[in-house]
Amino acid sequence: MSDFHPNEKGRKRTAGLWNVVFLAATLVGVLSLVTLVTSLIDSCFGYVVLQDAYAYSEVSVAPDKALASLTKDELVQTLRTTAEADLTDLTTGRLRLLEMDRPLEVRTEDDLRNLVITEVLKSEIKKSWSLMESLSQAPAITEFQKSRYPDGHLAFRSWLSPEFLTKAQSGGKAESNGLRGAIIGSLWIILIAIVIAFPIGLGSAIYLEEYASDNWLNRLIQTNIYNLAGVPSIIYGMLGLAIFVRLMGPITSGAIFGVQDVNGRTVFSAGLTLGILILPIIIINAQEALKAIPNSLRYSSYGVGATKWQTIWHHVIPASMDRILTGTVFAVSRAIGETAPLVVIGASAFLTLDPSGLFSKFTTLPIQIFTWSQMASPEFRHVAAAAIVVLLVLLLGLNAVAIYFRTGIQKAKDAL
Repeated sequence: MSDFHPNEKGRKRTAGLWNVVFLAATLVGVLSLVTLVTSLIDSCFGYVVLQDAYAYSEVSVAPDKALASLTKDELVQTLRTTAEADLTDLTTGRLRLLEMDRPLEVRTEDDLRNLVITEVLKSEIKKSWSLMESLSQAPAITEFQKSRYPDGHLAFRSWLSPEFLTKAQSGGKAESNGLRGAIIGSLWIILIAIVIAFPIGLGSAIYLEEYASDNWLNRLIQTNIYNLAGVPSIIYGMLGLAIFVRLMGPITSGAIFGVQDVNGRTVFSAGLTLGILILPIIIINAQEALKAIPNSLRYSSYGVGATKWQTIWHHVIPASMDRILTGTVFAVSRAIGETAPLVVIGASAFLTLDPSGLFSKFTTLPIQIFTWSQMASPEFRHVAAAAIVVLLVLLLGLNAVAIYFRTGIQKAKDAL
C-alpha cells in the first residue's frame, strides 16, 4: 500500500486538459457548420441588376421608348398586342383571366407597368451580389446600376424560390434553370436503392448474426463486408458500368420490355449501383443492431416453445428495428449525395425532360450542383448554392422521417 500514489492533482490536470481539447473540437465543428450555412445563405439572396428587353420586338408599340416612359394607353396596347401575337407566355386566355380579375383600363399605371414586366419583358441579369455585399454596399450597388445600366433596374432576388423547385432545367442563363428534374431523379434513384439494399442487407445481417457458424468462410465474408464499406464510391460506379449498364443493358434499358431509343444509362442502373454501394453499410449497421439485443430475450422465447425463426421474426427484429432504421438512414444519406458513381454510369449533366420511370435518362441534385459550380457565369454560383440548400433540406427531411418512425417504434416497445 505504501507504493500507491493517488496523484489527484495530476489526474485532474489531465482531465481538464482533455476537457479543453474536446470543447475546442466541438467549437471547431460548430463553427464549420455555421460557416457552411452562412455561406449558403449569403449566396442564395442578394441584389441583381436586371436589363429588360421585349421578348419579341414586334409586340412593342413603342420599341424605341424605355418602359418607364410608356404612357398608360401604350402599356395597355403593349399587353393586348402581345396577347394577340401569341408569341410569349401572355396569351389571349391569360389576358382574359387578368381582365376578369381587374380590367386593364381601370388599373393604375404602376400596375400595368408591373404586368408588362412580368408578362412581356424578358429580364436578363447583368450583375449579381451576395447577401452580405447587398447589405453592406447598398449605396455603391445603386450607384453602379445607375451609371452602368441606366435602363435597367435593381431588384433583391431570392435564388431559392418555389419556381426554382418546380421549373425544369433549361440551360443558358442561370436564372432560367430549375431543379424539378434533378429532384425527381434523386427520389427515383434513392427509392430503387432502398428497395434493393434494405431487404438484402437485413437478410444478410440476420444470417451472419443469427445463423452463421464461426468458421473461416463466414469470417472471410464478414471481413470483406467491412472492406467493401470503405471502398471508394467511384469503384462502385465502374462496377455499375460493367454489370448494370453493359452486361445487363437489355434489362436496365428496358429493351426486353419494348422500350426504344434508350441505353443502359437509366434510372434503374443508377438505383442498382447506389443500392450495391450502401449494401455493406446496411449489413454492418443491422448486425450491430441485432448484437445489441440481449440473449435473455431469445432464451425467453425459446423457453415458451418458439422456433429460432419465430424468435427472430417476432422478438429480435422488432426490438432492433429502431437501430436498423437509423443505420439505413445513414446509408441513404451517403447515397443521396454521391456524384462519382453516377457520373461513371452516365448521368446527364443537362436534361430538360423529367424522369418518368425506371428506364428514363436521369440527373440528380449532386450532378446539377457539380455542373453549375463549373459554369463560367458567376450567377451559377447562386443557383448552385440554392441547390445545395435543397439537398440539405432533403437529407434533413429523410432523417426527420427516420427519427419519427424510430421514436414511434421505441414508444411501442416501451408500452409492451
